Amino acid sequence: MVSSFVKYVVSRTYKPLLVKYLSGTRRYASKGLTLEIPPQVFHPGFFTSTKLLLRNICKLELRNRTVLELGAGSGFIAMQTAKQGAVVTATDINPVAIEYLKKNSKRNGVAVRIIHSDLFDNIPLEAFDIIAINPPYYKKDPQTPGEYAWYCGRKGEYFERLFEGLGNYIHESSVVLMVLCDGCDMDLIINMALQKGFRMQCMAESRNLVEKSFVFHIEKI
Repeated sequence: MVSSFVKYVVSRTYKPLLVKYLSGTRRYASKGLTLEIPPQVFHPGFFTSTKLLLRNICKLELRNRTVLELGAGSGFIAMQTAKQGAVVTATDINPVAIEYLKKNSKRNGVAVRIIHSDLFDNIPLEAFDIIAINPPYYKKDPQTPGEYAWYCGRKGEYFERLFEGLGNYIHESSVVLMVLCDGCDMDLIINMALQKGFRMQCMAESRNLVEKSFVFHIEKI
């Protein structure tokens, strides 16, 4: 009861301040990277999801491995893995995110293949060693390019398409990691995965005053 009250108070006070701060392009420096992040692109510094997903990806052997980041946004994960020797492909549906991915990778001297794509639509058919997904998971139809970072459709259509296409981009030893938070319809997503022949296993979690995030390992059944 107390934790719910604290979460309510923090969300009511913190969120308006965060929205105001993120209404302009901001510079974000972390782990040797300096990124310019416009308001239309998900900012990795204010949410636990990006850091938790990156932390678990970095536990893997990355040198010379092929990595796909679906919905790369700012490109923070893509560039961090590339710095560790991975061969990285970063995609996003948002043209503003693509523009800044190119600017930021050039600014930081990090080689990343960048593709403007709605999920797998424009990605050449190949099997990746590692796939990282920080998806939109709130149930609402996105209306603007920026909203595709937050909303997965009223019926979770994003996840249905994700699991439909995922099998074409993995091999027997591929590692697929996806981060979700306690504000999403976890049962819906897990059931969609099962219907498409995938199993989701929670392997890590992290909590702050606003939300709890989970990293899932996704494997073919």
